Formats: sequence, C-alpha cells, structure tokens
Amino acid sequence: MKSKFCFALSAITALTALTLGSAAQAQSQGSWLVRGGIMQLAPQVTSGTLSAPSLAGAQSGVSNSTQYAGGITYMLSNSVAIDLPLALPFKHNLYGAGSIAGVGKIGDTKAIPATVMVQYRFGEASGMFRPYLGLGVTYAKFDGEHTTSVLSGLTGGTPLIPTTLSIQSKLAATMQVGASYKIDERWFVDGAITKTPLKTRNTLSTGQTLDITLNPIGISLGVGMRY
Repeated sequence: MKSKFCFALSAITALTALTLGSAAQAQSQGSWLVRGGIMQLAPQVTSGTLSAPSLAGAQSGVSNSTQYAGGITYMLSNSVAIDLPLALPFKHNLYGAGSIAGVGKIGDTKAIPATVMVQYRFGEASGMFRPYLGLGVTYAKFDGEHTTSVLSGLTGGTPLIPTTLSIQSKLAATMQVGASYKIDERWFVDGAITKTPLKTRNTLSTGQTLDITLNPIGISLGVGMRY
C-alpha cells in the first residue's frame, strides 16, 4: 500500500510540474513577452494653412517612416496585458502642399512616440492564435526639427538667419488591433495596427503657425519570445 501511495504521489507531482512548466511558457498570467521587428508610421494628414502675413494657402505634407521596433508585454491575467511598444525615432520629411505644392521638401523632424497599452487577448492562454484589442495613451515627442533653404526662401529667411521650425509635442489616445501566432511553446509572431488621433501645431521663427492633424496609423510585425 505504501509503495502504491508513493507511486501515485510521484505521478501527481510529475504531472503537476509538467502542467506548470507548459503554462509558464504560454501567454498566461505572469508571462513576459518580448518581441522585435519593424514598424511603419503613416500620418493621415489634414493640414491647416499657414497663418498671415505671407504665403496664403500654404500647407504641409508629411512622409511615412519605417523603423526598427518591438516591445515588452506583461500578462496581468490570462487575458489582460500591459504592453510597452518600443522603437527607434521615426524620421518624417515635410513637404510643401496647398499653395506651395511642388516646392519639394521644406523640413524634417524626428517623432518619438512613447506609448503604453492595456490589451485584452481573446482565446485560451495556450491557444495557437490569439487576437487582441488594445487601448492606451501616447506622448508624441517631436525633436530635431530642421528646415531647408526652400522654406527660408519662401518666408524671408537668409543663409545667415534661416527660418527655423518647432513642432508641439502632444498627448493622445491610441487604439490597437492585433494578433499573436504561436510558433512553438516559446516563440511567436505578432502583428498589430494602431491609430492615434493627433493634432499638433507647427511654429516658424517668423511667428507664423500651422495647425496640422496627423492621425498616424502604425503597422508593426515582429517575432517574439515568451518568458
């Protein structure tokens, strides 16, 4: 009887250890998910016009930017997670639009979106495919603005005193839809789309301003590991 009891206890212990070991590698409560890949940030621009006194009807366009990106996710429960996207600064070129369309590049800036998301992941923690929805907040930091001689020429700047530009950093909400596909118990592929309703103001050293709605859409794809 004693030997049977010891055998049963050993079997239960082994099964429990196996179950806990599998759960630790799934997207279950307490798991850390680390990923790396690329992301494209595509502003959906609606430009206002440059304020008086000159260049009536002058507007601005903004280019897309692709950068190395990734993120860290912590599973608060089997379904709810905190996600911290990470990326190198995105460089966006600014182009003339409206009444100055065709003049080419007028400047550039670096965008550093600091974002934190709360996600809800559908399906079982050990599921092969887990779609998710996220909602969070982004602080869009603009840095390293440069202008070109084209903008200076249009606004009365000179080579010695060129027209400079500053872009207002702003706080905005971010919405996310994505999915994770399990390759094995440790590795996975993750893809997501985000949208951030964002409006900011460009200010020239001449004192003129231009309000612009950016509403960037982010498309990311990466490979990750569970811990």
